[in-house]
Amino acid sequence: MSASGGILVLMWFLLFLILAILIAASCVKVVPQAKAFVVERLGGYQATWSTGIHFKAPFIDRVAKKVNLKEQVVDFPPQPVITKDNVTMRIDTVVFFQITDPKLFAYGVENPIMAIENLTATTLRNIIGDMELDETLTSREIINTKMRAALDIATDPWGIKVNRVELKNIMPPAAIQEAMEKQMKAERERRESILIAEGEKKSTILVAEGKKESAILDAEAEKQAAILRAEAQKEKMIREAEGEAEAILKVQKANADGIRFLKEAGADETVLTMKSLEALAQMADGKATKIIVPSDLQGLAGLATSLKEIMSEK
Repeated sequence: MSASGGILVLMWFLLFLILAILIAASCVKVVPQAKAFVVERLGGYQATWSTGIHFKAPFIDRVAKKVNLKEQVVDFPPQPVITKDNVTMRIDTVVFFQITDPKLFAYGVENPIMAIENLTATTLRNIIGDMELDETLTSREIINTKMRAALDIATDPWGIKVNRVELKNIMPPAAIQEAMEKQMKAERERRESILIAEGEKKSTILVAEGKKESAILDAEAEKQAAILRAEAQKEKMIREAEGEAEAILKVQKANADGIRFLKEAGADETVLTMKSLEALAQMADGKATKIIVPSDLQGLAGLATSLKEIMSEK
């Protein structure tokens, strides 16, 4: 074999080796987190690959669809709907869904997002058609719950689970919207008037309670003052009575001390007679016209003349 022939064989070998490496590399697949691969063999469903590394047979196997398993959000444009009382409005919805079966999602419906949008519009018209305008505006949570249940059942054969449905916006006709705004304005003004009236009422009550409390405090103060005055008067009278009693006691004590002193001094009859005369003279100083002399006094006969002179002088 010539040198040129050997080089040609080497080139073919290298080409075959590179081709084999490329084919082997294409048969190795790594499925990332929250993804799933639907694999077909010769055009038919073969398997669903989950997260990890996988190998496929060359030339006969292929990845038909890569499916996102995370929760997805679709915002659909406003849909015209008619209420039970024949009012046309536009409602846009937001659908939160998640693919639970990649095989059913890949083969169940041609365009799943379009199918969900059409199904959402139909379900929304059916629900709103049984409700009047006022009920529609105040029953968002009920509508959301009904739509989620209906869509979840309808999308189950497609391998899709509807987690939540939200009415993003409800747009009634312009005339009705203007009337609603006027009604809301009137309602706000009514509530404002009620709040102002309640505030004034509470203020009046607080003022009245303040006056009542002040009157009670004034009455209590007057009561305490009267009690203190009465106590002071009582104390004064008690002290005056005690003073008078003490003065009387002192006078009586002085008299008793004088008599005791005379007795202890051994005063004779003449001294006692003189003391009696002094007492009679003091008695005669008064306005009385009669003087009563005790019967047991003796020795006064000789003093009658002196007593007469004293009475004449008076």
